[in-house]
Amino acid sequence: MTIKVIIVDDQAMVRAGFAALLAAQSDIDVVGEAPDGREGVAVSRRTHPDVVLMDVRMPEMDGLEAARKLLDPPRGVTHRPKVLMLTTFDVDDYVYEALRAGASGFLLKDAPPADLISAVRVVAAGEALLAPSVTRRLIADFARQRPAPRRAGPALRLGGLTPRETEVLELIARGLSNQEIAESLVLAEQTVKTHIGRVLAKLGLRDRAQAVIFAYESGLVTPGQ
Repeated sequence: MTIKVIIVDDQAMVRAGFAALLAAQSDIDVVGEAPDGREGVAVSRRTHPDVVLMDVRMPEMDGLEAARKLLDPPRGVTHRPKVLMLTTFDVDDYVYEALRAGASGFLLKDAPPADLISAVRVVAAGEALLAPSVTRRLIADFARQRPAPRRAGPALRLGGLTPRETEVLELIARGLSNQEIAESLVLAEQTVKTHIGRVLAKLGLRDRAQAVIFAYESGLVTPGQ
């Protein structure tokens, strides 16, 4: 199955480079490009991509607002693509808000070509792209800037998880990969994936990205622990 992708970035060279790299893959088809968020939303509604590569800072409409429009479309619009945010790490707060809005993850703009290709495939498959090392830095930076208070709603919802599911959620929030969680809890990696699926279903979360945010907002994990 071919993965349809559009690239939304205000730098023409970035769009051209990403498009050439992705188009060279037999399972990826670049179906559109846009120089700003507003046009990106329009191109997405017209081409129905599986994945949108979205820069954070752009003129007309930034990537955060565009992501919100794509992930929470108006009545009558049924297509909701996966959104992968592109960042240079000077806009961590924007990326955090994008994850809360439902973006599937984020990727550094200077990441190796193989990482970009892998990221598109991972996100298209319905998984969140949260590289453990990047996740740790993002959450730590955000927490220093604006510690999240414990919220009653999310905290109450934690009660529906089993002790093991709660452990898995905590380790996800600390930036561990599935393999690292499996090693930490002495479980098979497939068992970890099953637990993650149950956690997402019970908490009504879209993906791993929202699970990380939920863990912090509920108070299960606090910065500096």
